[in-house]
Amino acid sequence: MIEDDILTIEEVAKYLRVSGRTVYDWAQRGEIPSGKIGTVWRFKKSEIENWVNERISAGRLDPQFNTVQAQSVLSPDRVLFLNYSAKRDALLALAENLATAPQVKSKQELSIEILKREELMSTAIGRGIAIPHIRLSSVTDLVVSVGVSRCNIVDFQPLDDEPVRLIFMIAASSSQHAYYLRTLSFFSARLKNRELRNSLLQAQTAQEVYNLFTG
Repeated sequence: MIEDDILTIEEVAKYLRVSGRTVYDWAQRGEIPSGKIGTVWRFKKSEIENWVNERISAGRLDPQFNTVQAQSVLSPDRVLFLNYSAKRDALLALAENLATAPQVKSKQELSIEILKREELMSTAIGRGIAIPHIRLSSVTDLVVSVGVSRCNIVDFQPLDDEPVRLIFMIAASSSQHAYYLRTLSFFSARLKNRELRNSLLQAQTAQEVYNLFTG
């Protein structure tokens, strides 16, 4: 799809990963940018993207829209225990792990672009967490890899100066703007829970880490 695409209810539902009924109800109530051609609802993609950005920023997402099914983007084989003190080494190890997912078609591009993204601005969000993220045409669907570090990663330069120990790497298709933002929001919100962070750091197996997000 291109930026000026006009979308149907079904296309918006697929794009936002919600039901068609939810999109219809939003349109009927005037809660989502939309217009009618005759009796049929139509939506402009650029307006939908702006609407998503505004609602995430304001914390006003519909509960159904805000839900991300962790098991659909994460699996135990994409949980990695790290032992690197430098973020470059940790990011490359995690990118290599993420590239084993069938949704990622170019390990080289993923690694290069993740490092470029980190050079622009640190992805550390505080509380010992970093969420490196990228959208690429060589990724067919959103996928996540989790890194639990056994040592402090000291050069992420977080605002709170707490060394990074948990890394959530997100790769998505170039066209997955809304779902990409939802996933960032989901993990950021979940990781505000200190008990969850401590449990992740104490986990001994990849399955334990996976279960903490999906159980």
